[in-house]
Amino acid sequence: MQRELQNIVILTGAGVSAESGVATFRGPDGLWEGHRVEDVATPEAFARDPDLVQNFYDERRAKLKTVNPNAAHLALAKLDEQWPSDLLLVTQNVDDLHDRAGSKSLVHMHGELNSAWCLACDGRFPFNGTMASGPTCPQCDTPGQLRPDIVWFGEMPYEMERIELALSQCDLFVSIGTSGAVYPAAGFVQTARHYGAQTLEMNLDPSEGSFH
Repeated sequence: MQRELQNIVILTGAGVSAESGVATFRGPDGLWEGHRVEDVATPEAFARDPDLVQNFYDERRAKLKTVNPNAAHLALAKLDEQWPSDLLLVTQNVDDLHDRAGSKSLVHMHGELNSAWCLACDGRFPFNGTMASGPTCPQCDTPGQLRPDIVWFGEMPYEMERIELALSQCDLFVSIGTSGAVYPAAGFVQTARHYGAQTLEMNLDPSEGSFH
């Protein structure tokens, strides 16, 4: 007998933002088509060629100003507002479209394009300019020490304890627009199932085995 549906965890990936014009990483003409993961999305890449990495994310940040939330972002924000029990929206996306749509119960597990991390003082703060020019940190006045507040491959995603707790308490886990290729997010469905949740996938193509 299925338990009463109260708490929901929703995971979104690049497919949710694709209709807004945000390029996915793995699809046709995706961002990885022109850049190797190892060149733009690892701490080692940043240490080796910071200008390349900064320019890559500066371009992504600038692109955000030309796109808007789509119907999926707006529908999820409405659900967030009206759902009577607990709902947590976990996004792998680093864009701000869920935020602009109005979602409040939101975790950016892979960080945000519009956030900077100062390596000198460990401060994190909103940022929507360019980092390639080596701007000064507004918190410690150190120049040239900002990096995108993005979780790169080999780094720990944000708020994992909060996410794991929500997965253990949810009655329904929904995955929308994600390839199921990147861990730990790809394992969320199994975690939710382990605790007895129902699971639902909404994707143009089946994810990579997570729901089978």
